[in-house]
Amino acid sequence: MLPPPIPDTNNHRKRLLIGLSGVFLLLGMVYLFYWLLLGRYEETTDDAYVGGNSVQVMSHIPGRVTQISAEETDLVKKGEIVVQLDKADAEIALKLAQAQLGLIVRQVSRYYDEVNQLKANVQAQQDNFERATEDYKRRQGLVVNKSISEEDLRHAKIALDSARDAVTVAKQQLAGAVTLVGNTDLYHHPQVEQAIVNVRNAYLQWRRTTVYAPVTGYVAKRPVQVGQQINTNTILMVIVPLEQVWVDANFKESQLKNIRIGQSAEAISDAYGSGVKYKGTVIGLNPGTGSAFDLLPPQNATGNWIKIVQRLPVRIGLDKEQLKKYPLRKGLSMTVTVNTRNRKGEVLEQDSSTKVIYESADDSADLQEADKIIDNILNENAKNTSPITP
Repeated sequence: MLPPPIPDTNNHRKRLLIGLSGVFLLLGMVYLFYWLLLGRYEETTDDAYVGGNSVQVMSHIPGRVTQISAEETDLVKKGEIVVQLDKADAEIALKLAQAQLGLIVRQVSRYYDEVNQLKANVQAQQDNFERATEDYKRRQGLVVNKSISEEDLRHAKIALDSARDAVTVAKQQLAGAVTLVGNTDLYHHPQVEQAIVNVRNAYLQWRRTTVYAPVTGYVAKRPVQVGQQINTNTILMVIVPLEQVWVDANFKESQLKNIRIGQSAEAISDAYGSGVKYKGTVIGLNPGTGSAFDLLPPQNATGNWIKIVQRLPVRIGLDKEQLKKYPLRKGLSMTVTVNTRNRKGEVLEQDSSTKVIYESADDSADLQEADKIIDNILNENAKNTSPITP
């Protein structure tokens, strides 16, 4: 019986080493091919977080909270009522301002009536003066003919002087009245305009007892409580519009050489995993590192200085449709990869033109409603609206 053959372990080991070397060589070639084709044009960081706007809903007036219509995590739509303040004081102030406007309109209307009366008085005194002048001249001729006495002429002269003085007094009274209403009509009289401003302000204060959501979003914080007495500019709640989010990717300074505005990017959220890849675009590069804007910036002019690699925030805008399907929350961690192949863009934004990015409703509509109330008050109380000139 023959002994079993001795296995050729050396050949087996050689074949194994050759195979492994081939595999490593193939992997190296694949990696080299990937790096030449894509890898050298990519910059990646996992130091990235979701950013967004936090809209603070504040009260424009002091007051007592009577109603809260939104809780934390609730979705609120732009223009919906979120907080209601007690209206009683504002309603009283508005009614008082309306009453004062009506009273002032009637008072100023009397100014115009007085001017018209004084104008008529001036005309009457002027007519008396002209008659006295004619009478005096006629009596001067009669004195020459001895038809009347010198005493009658003196009486006519006294009457003439009295009529002249009456004209002067009437004109002075008219001038004094005209100074109260001169060169303006009732609607533009200073006292009326001041009262109109008071009504508009009171109406705004009354409207501001109802607080509306300035944007559509989710309530993140709601510190206000029912029954709480709040002051002006008290934060009632914070609303986060999740369609207005972006990613702040913090790249090392050694990675910034080829990053340009407008380059495409890809972002992966830890919340959804690698199965969801957000398409993005480089919006801009921050003008300074995070530490540069600290309350106490670092002091590097020391003898024991140690160099620390700095990171610069790069803002990445995300696809709106993807955000609707896979919404992101502020502060979530992200991994961002920027494709730097296209390097024709700018490092910093060169267009200084401003444009409206976000906006909310103003008080113009409320002022229009206030003006309707004011017009009704003016029409009900005004008599004379014609401008008076000296």
